Amino acid sequence: MPSALPLFTLFHVMLSILGIVAGLVVVGGLMAGVRFDRWVAVFLGATLLTNATGFGFPFAQLLPSHMVAILSLAVLPFAFIALYSKHLEGRWRQVFVVVSVLVLYLNVFVLMAQLLQKVPLLAVLTPAPDTPAFALTQLLVLALFVGMGRACLQGFRAQGTAATRSPVGVARPFA
Repeated sequence: MPSALPLFTLFHVMLSILGIVAGLVVVGGLMAGVRFDRWVAVFLGATLLTNATGFGFPFAQLLPSHMVAILSLAVLPFAFIALYSKHLEGRWRQVFVVVSVLVLYLNVFVLMAQLLQKVPLLAVLTPAPDTPAFALTQLLVLALFVGMGRACLQGFRAQGTAATRSPVGVARPFA
């Protein structure tokens, strides 16, 4: 009988990829001042589940990926509150944007770390997380996300400040 761990790993990885893809769509929309409600729901849900399922793997000590998940789980509720409770009113719109970009960055950070460790060609270049190539890669990812975050806040401001609601799945301006 096959072990459940490979299936659980596949489930976790698929959730992570789904969250990252949906997050990129959401961030693209934020940069353009448009919210895609279904994509936002998929992004937030998949990101929450990705971080939670990361603790389902056997581990003897707290790993860096766990620390990233803890940080993501600590800030993710603010995105849910901003969107579903506060309806993006006032500063909650900026909170939503910042948290969305941050948790997407954290997921991509872990993805890059996993790729650099587990893809043989990349592992040769970055045999350990303390190598310059690993640090440079993560620094480039951070710079990319800082730029995307700024673009999201600018796109967000360009659309005005009044929060609106629409049916789930409808692309609509933030204003």
